[in-house]
Amino acid sequence: MSIRTYHPRRGRLSGRHHDALDRLFAAYATTVAELPAPLDLPAVFGRTAPVVLEIGFGMGDATAEMAAADPDRDYLAVEVHTPGIAHLLALIEQRELTNVRVAVGDALDLARRCLPEQSLDAVHAYFPDPWPKARHHKRRLIQPAHVALLRSRLRRGGRLHCATDWAPYAEVMLATLTADPELVNTHDGYAPRPAYRPQTKFERRGVRAGRPAYDLVFERSFDTADG
Repeated sequence: MSIRTYHPRRGRLSGRHHDALDRLFAAYATTVAELPAPLDLPAVFGRTAPVVLEIGFGMGDATAEMAAADPDRDYLAVEVHTPGIAHLLALIEQRELTNVRVAVGDALDLARRCLPEQSLDAVHAYFPDPWPKARHHKRRLIQPAHVALLRSRLRRGGRLHCATDWAPYAEVMLATLTADPELVNTHDGYAPRPAYRPQTKFERRGVRAGRPAYDLVFERSFDTADG
């Protein structure tokens, strides 16, 4: 049995969120368990385009903003938090986004079971649970085996972009990503926040509380045995 890297959260659903789930789920979302293996990404989005895997999108505001500004790529957004899923579905309709689909469940299960190797243009893992207690570190998303899995789903030159506001986790992230044999850091250490990653309310609250965000932007190397 795999160890969860996320902590399921309960949240109250507003009437708007209930409405979004009722009307929009079938059109834009599915559960990871229901997805076929392998997943035909062009069939999911109705076109052939580069795909970004967005892991743990929270309330979905940043995902919607990035997708709206990046219409030439498709966003496969994975989350387990029901209010956030409902909110992103509402944003998809409100902003008339055609390049976002939602998967409900474990992103690692999705990557492992459904996504072919070299099928992704980018992977975003923004503010994953830091699991600060030592006994919970095994639940962290960014650890060698998980990184190797996610990296294998990236095309050559594709990007793995992580962000956290938990300084000890940032250090571990940097060491783990640097140690991967097929990932190359695009900066000397941490990266400045790229313009394409919106600063969320959650992040701004952290900055005000003295917790700056750390971005890590790595690319899958072209310098491999299989070219």
